[in-house]
Amino acid sequence: MSPLEQGNGPASQAPTRPLCIAMPMLNEEKLVRQALHSLAAQSFQDFTVVVVDNGSTDRSCAIVEEFSAEHPAMDIRLVHEAEKGTGAAADTGMVFGVEHGARWLARTDADCLAAPDWTARIMAAFDDGLELVAGQLNPREDEGITSRERLMMLFAVEVASFFGRIRPGNKGEGYLGPYQMLPGCNMAITAEMYHRSGGFPRTKIEDLHEDRALSNRVRKLTRNYALRRDVVVFGSSRRVKAWGLKNTLAWYADHRYRPEHVDIR
Repeated sequence: MSPLEQGNGPASQAPTRPLCIAMPMLNEEKLVRQALHSLAAQSFQDFTVVVVDNGSTDRSCAIVEEFSAEHPAMDIRLVHEAEKGTGAAADTGMVFGVEHGARWLARTDADCLAAPDWTARIMAAFDDGLELVAGQLNPREDEGITSRERLMMLFAVEVASFFGRIRPGNKGEGYLGPYQMLPGCNMAITAEMYHRSGGFPRTKIEDLHEDRALSNRVRKLTRNYALRRDVVVFGSSRRVKAWGLKNTLAWYADHRYRPEHVDIR
């Protein structure tokens, strides 16, 4: 096990920086280096990146180690989560931050590109008193989709957000404010609120959307949550390209569409 990886070595015991970014990863050898480059280019640099490998069988982990060696000023930790599922992997990364002294937590994914001011905008949102920040998710611009397709995808996100607010499963007693769609690959939360809320459920993406569950947990504890459109991440469109927009929306809405393969690579 390398010094970068979780274990009993100094990397696993050292405190994180005040902002800890969890990045779940599964067989992302094509995209993870780009994701890490987008974090290396941040204007606000006082953060730790916890890459949570969820059982990769390709060169993903080796690429993370190589990138860390090439960027010694970045605090990158590589941990492993054997329990399959985006919820489990994301929770492992967030809990790592909580247990190692981070005050604030963020999450993106290994197929995403963070805007250069992503972390700075997150910290500004925390300075404004938010305890949970939902960011703006835009399609990546390097995957060959047309301008029309990009506009359709952005419109679909807005429609999904609207219907999330009226969806019966997101209503009920005990909520302190309206439903807020929370992109799992572009969100941030205080470490204290993550702990209080119980965090991401440790589920498989096929069973439950962990980001929706976390949003609803937080809504029962505070009103201090909001969408910040200046907190921008560019996400992969590969599911839309593989399944089509209609089926992708049905998948994210309530799993009405159930493909044979969920992990599109």
